Amino acid sequence: MFWELDPVSKQRAEDCGDPELEKEAWISATLLEWGSCGKIVYVDGVPAGYVLFAPPLYVPRSVAFPTSPASADAALLMTAHILPEFQGGGLGRMLVQGVAKDLTRRGIRAIEAFGDLKWEKPSCVLPAEYMLAVGFKTVRPHHRFPRLRLELKSAISWREDVEVALERLLGSMSPEGALRPV
Repeated sequence: MFWELDPVSKQRAEDCGDPELEKEAWISATLLEWGSCGKIVYVDGVPAGYVLFAPPLYVPRSVAFPTSPASADAALLMTAHILPEFQGGGLGRMLVQGVAKDLTRRGIRAIEAFGDLKWEKPSCVLPAEYMLAVGFKTVRPHHRFPRLRLELKSAISWREDVEVALERLLGSMSPEGALRPV
């Protein structure tokens, strides 16, 4: 419930003993009011990772960051995780590309995220180094939590370049084809 509630509401939910119910309620409300707010990537039918995203209005914790507020024309990439056994294969990049494609269809111009420059282990805030490696640019610097932005116009051409490279490498028609069971 890190992103879905402000710090005080999060503590209240934990004290009441049912943060999972709060998470489910947040996802349901976001789905009903705005649409899909996450993606899951599967490898051979096994869930390998996920990503959560939403407009800043749906992400109360975002205002607690020193580099907030997020831009009004962007959706926030809240968090993501790839299981250790699937890391290093480009699945995280594919999830970001899937989010970019989804948001472009909705008319969203950019994806923003708060990165962690001192990231050491999986947490709710993504490593800034990774976000920069997949195409995000720093729009508001900070010694710990910079705000990063990926313009979706560049993300789409970047996505197409990656698809062509994967097609050549894997001999498939799209990156998704590489993940289907043989």
